[in-house]
Amino acid sequence: MLRLLLLCLTSWLFAAPALAADPCPLLRTQVASADTATRIAAYACKEHQNWFRPFIDADGRSGGLTVYEAENGPLADGAEAWRKVATYWIESGLLGSVYGRSGASECAYAPTARYVSPACRTFVIDTPWSGAFVSWVMRRAGLPGFRASASHIDYVREAYRNPARSPYLVQAPQSAKPAPGDLLCSVRNASRLFGFGDLATLLSVADSGGLAMHCDIVVGAGPGGLAYLVGGNVQNAVTLRMLKLDANGYFASLPSRTLADLACSPDMPANCDSNRQDWAVMLKLRPAVDLARLAPPPPVTAQGAQPQAPQRCVEVGGGMQVCSSPASTPAEPAQTSP
Repeated sequence: MLRLLLLCLTSWLFAAPALAADPCPLLRTQVASADTATRIAAYACKEHQNWFRPFIDADGRSGGLTVYEAENGPLADGAEAWRKVATYWIESGLLGSVYGRSGASECAYAPTARYVSPACRTFVIDTPWSGAFVSWVMRRAGLPGFRASASHIDYVREAYRNPARSPYLVQAPQSAKPAPGDLLCSVRNASRLFGFGDLATLLSVADSGGLAMHCDIVVGAGPGGLAYLVGGNVQNAVTLRMLKLDANGYFASLPSRTLADLACSPDMPANCDSNRQDWAVMLKLRPAVDLARLAPPPPVTAQGAQPQAPQRCVEVGGGMQVCSSPASTPAEPAQTSP
């Protein structure tokens, strides 16, 4: 009888699916992988580990926050948090594009400066950096064809309008299977919900202007378990997000906010789910054979982009701004902090 029980227990253990686990501790060492998707996930994971692994679990509860964006405290790799954020701006090539913002120019010296820069730290606090983080990861990973931008809408628009030139394909989040290297993006507009349909309509307009968005990088996904995503400037850090998947690998009841949602408060703790967002689009990484045909990315340097004329922003309603520079004609959105 005992032998039979042991045999049944052994069979159950081997048949049971492995428990889902954070893939980042293993992935962070694979930044030199020959696979582009793995490199993207590895660089995102490496930074998440450097920020001491803050997270938002599948029920929308947050934990593990240790160091915040503008603090002088060291990250796991020894870099002060504010210098690390400045590095994302510099090495993504985007710092020059925001030189019109107070303190941005001082951040150019952040990696080597001996002293703390109050002006740069102010810039880090006041300027959303989630787009700079995504762009830094993509440049570090050597993703061909990626258009670096501080505004997520730019690479979403590029994938929608010019799929042959973009490393990503546009899909509705509810009909896409997340995989490492993908981007899951939400719209940040308090007075309106977009979803995939309204976002696609907006992107179809010739002069669609700007739209505040946020994108997380998928670093792992297990059907019947969880998808793991890493985003910058999420709760003022580089944070891991967990979302539930169904048995086929699709998002299981992707948490979505509504305009009727009540504010998060001690009286309404059920409304404090940080995963409830206006999830509007999944950017699916194209196959390696397609990526090989795209333009190679510029090299990573410590110089950043050249200074540009200050941007001028005008409120256009609905939580949107249109920004332009005297030296450029395209209008670009000013992004709000996640």
